[in-house]
Amino acid sequence: MSDAPSSVPEPGSAADVVRTWDARADHYLRMFRHEWDGKPFDLDVLNAFAGRVAEGGRVYDVGCGPCGHVTELLAAHGLDALGIDLSPRCVTLARQERPARRFAVMDQRDIAGERLDGLVSYYSLHDQPKGQLAAALTSWAAALRPGGQLLIVAKEGTGDGVVDDPLGSDLRVYWAEFTEYELRTAAGDAAFRVDDCTVREAYDDEIPTRRIYLSATRHRG
Repeated sequence: MSDAPSSVPEPGSAADVVRTWDARADHYLRMFRHEWDGKPFDLDVLNAFAGRVAEGGRVYDVGCGPCGHVTELLAAHGLDALGIDLSPRCVTLARQERPARRFAVMDQRDIAGERLDGLVSYYSLHDQPKGQLAAALTSWAAALRPGGQLLIVAKEGTGDGVVDDPLGSDLRVYWAEFTEYELRTAAGDAAFRVDDCTVREAYDDEIPTRRIYLSATRHRG
């Protein structure tokens, strides 16, 4: 028997995110290319976020995925939007879908010092262990200027581990869910003022889990 180390990366690691999302990016694009057609609440929340950021403001769509539709929406509001994702395949597809918009392969957990005016995390937290939530929020706070706007959208729950892919691929993937208390606490500890936190029920064609929408402002000073 070989003693060579396994080539499978640690679940929830950056390498694992790349592995799983490179493999299912095309599947996700087919499922969610027209996501806004059936999500009026999400559209309202994202439009409101864009309205809180001054025109021309620098914003990151972290974990943009292969569709690029959040980046597109933000840019359509006159924002200087960049979609970032760890998965090269996601970024390639997003560039094909939205050739007029900007995308880059970057780690959302390593963007401190960017001096952004806004940051959107639209379901980008589910691929990493819940124990990394505080570090992610701290990195985002360090990337936002004082007064900068944050929007987090996450699925509600207590799950934290490897599961069969809820999106329907044949993969086993890391899957973390969050409570409103966890998101509020992490944001507050990371120098954010929570302005609003709303929970909605799943639409009929969604994974049957409630969604959390947290809006916050980076503290001044």
